[in-house]
Amino acid sequence: MKKVLILLGPNLNMIGTREQNIYGKESLDNIKQQILTKAKDKNLLCEVFQSNWEGALIDKIQEANEKFDGIILNAGALSHYSLAIRDAIASINIPCVEVHMSNIYAREIYRRRSVISEVCKGQITGFGKNVYFLSIDAIIDLI
Repeated sequence: MKKVLILLGPNLNMIGTREQNIYGKESLDNIKQQILTKAKDKNLLCEVFQSNWEGALIDKIQEANEKFDGIILNAGALSHYSLAIRDAIASINIPCVEVHMSNIYAREIYRRRSVISEVCKGQITGFGKNVYFLSIDAIIDLI
């Protein structure tokens, strides 16, 4: 059975309470359960990990190279400036799909560039929690 790591970056633990007009009212725990159900339905083993710490995300990316077949990554604000996360993704040999719940291209100018996108296999953005479900289908095709 294939294994996928879903990584969630800073402030994503606040989904459901922060900026509900952008991210909705559903809690991360609720969305996480839906992600796990979708993965199971697609015959994937899936781990969801959230951290507000850049280093913890980098550690998980590096460890994933040996433990998982692919990564789905919502790095949050780190997507726009973390060369360290970019370099971690570039150093592994498994596919990574970048996701964002909001349409980063319709938001503030500083959110419209992702430094990690060039080392990811693709990007899904703007469909709310559905980016996770769409990315599960995408990662299956990549692995």
